[in-house]
Amino acid sequence: PEREAEPAKEARVVGSELVDTYTVYIIQVTDGNHEWTVKHRYSDFHDLHEKLVAERKIDKNLLPPKKIIGKNSRSLVEKREKDLEVYLQTLLAAFPGVAPRVLAHFLHFHFYEINGITAALAEDLFEKGEQLLGAGEVFAIRPLQLYAVTEQLQQGKPTCASGDAKTDLGHILDFTCRLKYLKVSGTEGPFGNSNIREQLLPFDLSIFKSLHQVEISHCDAKHIRGLVASKPTLATMSVRFSATSMKEVLVPEASEFDEWEPEGTTLEGPVTAVIPTWQALTTLDLSHNSISEIDESVKLIPKIEFLDLSHNGVLVVDNLQHLYNLVHLDLSYNKLSSLEGVHTKLGNIKTLNLAGNLLESLSGLHKLYSLVNLDLSDNRIEQMEEIRSIGSLPCLEHVALLNNPLSIIPDYRTKVLAQFGERASEVSPSATSGSQRDRMESRFTWADGRIVHCSALTCFR
Repeated sequence: PEREAEPAKEARVVGSELVDTYTVYIIQVTDGNHEWTVKHRYSDFHDLHEKLVAERKIDKNLLPPKKIIGKNSRSLVEKREKDLEVYLQTLLAAFPGVAPRVLAHFLHFHFYEINGITAALAEDLFEKGEQLLGAGEVFAIRPLQLYAVTEQLQQGKPTCASGDAKTDLGHILDFTCRLKYLKVSGTEGPFGNSNIREQLLPFDLSIFKSLHQVEISHCDAKHIRGLVASKPTLATMSVRFSATSMKEVLVPEASEFDEWEPEGTTLEGPVTAVIPTWQALTTLDLSHNSISEIDESVKLIPKIEFLDLSHNGVLVVDNLQHLYNLVHLDLSYNKLSSLEGVHTKLGNIKTLNLAGNLLESLSGLHKLYSLVNLDLSDNRIEQMEEIRSIGSLPCLEHVALLNNPLSIIPDYRTKVLAQFGERASEVSPSATSGSQRDRMESRFTWADGRIVHCSALTCFR
């Protein structure tokens, strides 16, 4: 279907304010549903006009003239507000397609308007793209920039509408094809001086063909398209403050099918879709979301070793039996009240963080024979007998029990160690702790030397 014609952009001078000895005019720019404000003094308008007269041969009498005497008087300012608004509207009407660069920058199109945003990004990558790729650095981009690129591609316009080769969209596409490390960070409220809420903007990540690691925060997972295009290469993924379910991230296409199964499984019964797995993904951070269940989409991440679901609303440990390679799991600060049967789902787990839940009983942990590190801080464990459930675990070395009711028992550390019998000398119950964040962000070093903060994935390389 044909796309609707773009609405005409508008610029209104909605007021002014006195700053020191000069007047600043407040301009409200409207582009479809998006609005933003820009502030300029008269001398800025004069500079803009001089450049447009020289570059685009516009009428030099179009701008209202300077006035030195009484330049800040209310009557002059009010008249000038009206005249400057007419001036701006006349310029926008004269350049209905792509505004001249000097006018676009004056109205902050490079921050808020699709053509301006993509042109600025293209020029930046034309100048620095090869250096960024060569250094292997994480490239940070805003949802608004990705939205602009997505919209630009859908419009099917020439990739260099401005005529300046540096602003050709091709520079962006060439860069995104080869980029390995991506970070997309939105804002919680409106962006900058606009009404644009970045976390609600849709964008397409299929332009990225070589991603190894991606970090997304403060976006809406339901509006992110094309992330699954990175399945063959993506090893580390972090999606925070963005999702209401695991399916939204791991199998967004599931909503289109009644029944689906991962590629490579033996099919039983009617299946309407066979979905490829995330065959390279070993680290997944879905912390700080609104996820209430560990759903069947975990079948699609069979190679996961590090999984962080902390700071969600998970009620039950479920479906993790599909993750044979899982060794580090963070379920801290959820709503877990029972661990019954957990050993059937976490057979090879080495590090388990259960801090900040509603646990009173440790029944279910007694057969986690590979477990080395266990954090049970900030729960509701009262009875010392509960420690017996973990007392016979042969590999357990570190246990944290801070801020549980039993931690106020006199000499509780000695009594905890007594539950481990002959292994007491090998076990370290936490007597003191650093900050909660230190405890949560235990570091794991990968084989290739990179360090990842398992709960935040803030350090990519």
